[in-house]
Amino acid sequence: MLRQIYALLITFSLCFPAFAQEAPVGETDRSATGGATTLEDIMKRQEGLKVGNEFRSGLTGNPAAAKPTTEQLGTLGGASDPDLWRALRFDSADITTQIQHPAATVLIQDTGMWWLQFREGPLTTYGFGLILVTMGALVLFYLIRGRIRIDGERTGRTILRFKSIERFAHWLLAGSFILLGLTGVISLLGRQFLIPALGPEAFSTIAIGAKWIHNNVSWAFMLAIVMIFFLWVVHNLPHRSDIYWLRKGGGIFGGGHPPAKKFNAGQKFIFWSVIVLGGSISASGLSLLFPFELPMFAATFAKLNDFGIPQLIGLGELNTDLAPHTEMQYAQLWHSIVSFILFAIVIAHIYIGSVGMEGAYDAMGSGEVEEQWAREHHSLWVEEVKAKEAQAGRPS
Repeated sequence: MLRQIYALLITFSLCFPAFAQEAPVGETDRSATGGATTLEDIMKRQEGLKVGNEFRSGLTGNPAAAKPTTEQLGTLGGASDPDLWRALRFDSADITTQIQHPAATVLIQDTGMWWLQFREGPLTTYGFGLILVTMGALVLFYLIRGRIRIDGERTGRTILRFKSIERFAHWLLAGSFILLGLTGVISLLGRQFLIPALGPEAFSTIAIGAKWIHNNVSWAFMLAIVMIFFLWVVHNLPHRSDIYWLRKGGGIFGGGHPPAKKFNAGQKFIFWSVIVLGGSISASGLSLLFPFELPMFAATFAKLNDFGIPQLIGLGELNTDLAPHTEMQYAQLWHSIVSFILFAIVIAHIYIGSVGMEGAYDAMGSGEVEEQWAREHHSLWVEEVKAKEAQAGRPS
């Protein structure tokens, strides 16, 4: 009923323009509503069109025009409650606080709804879509290619591929990443799926436990990244054999296994993905662990603007005036997006290291691999190992 009355009032004002101040060409006439939202604005929002906030950001009252509140039937001031909340929303209110904190004066943060909608919509849809597509592609590859077997005859001899400290770092990284992935999914989607299934009380217990695990296991993940970097970076530098390995698709095209050093080009891709993407996840995670203390995005956007990268791809200059809450929202979204990408890469790595290739698991299981397997997949590395053994066996 109220909406109908409101529509009639708008119609009446449009039919008698002489009673209203004419709006400039291209702007909505809001004189009939005292400068507030019109029916046209509401209809635009329902159609998904953008409506600017400029007409509201200035409607924050005039405190200087206030009547003394001691007068009988005097006004409460020169600003109404809507005026006050608009001033708070558009960061023009005069706020005095005793709390020394960068977020103390941010009472209404305008990008919160955008963050929530992106988190529950595109982030979830495309993130899990990427995981499902990756798993589907691996299943299809397995059905077509099958398990990669050892071609030659087994020798019965083994070669030490990874030492105990290397295997410890690998499994620390793998175990912590899986725990972080599971608990992260609970934090991301728990409200949508677990509350309807288990109820709010059970979800509360699970969510509190998941948050505790996620926050504390993250330190193990960061430690493991540092360990594998120093243990393996020298073996993951580019080598001319990588080009031939890529041209042969790791042996998929043309048959046979192309020669490779300790890590082939595919494994190097996994390594640098973990270092770069895992490092980025860790950085954004630290920003989330210490809210408002480690802002990242305003400074990053400023650097990108300086280099002209956003302008080059048509985005224009990125906003560098970010509220502390906005920094946290960007950090959470970036943390989740990069985690989804790395999770898809890790799934492919798990496939190759388990059911996808015979003998691959032994490298991280016992650390010893069948010599024939090593010669087929890492022939250049085997030659280096044999040369070192021969040199060590010579009399001094």
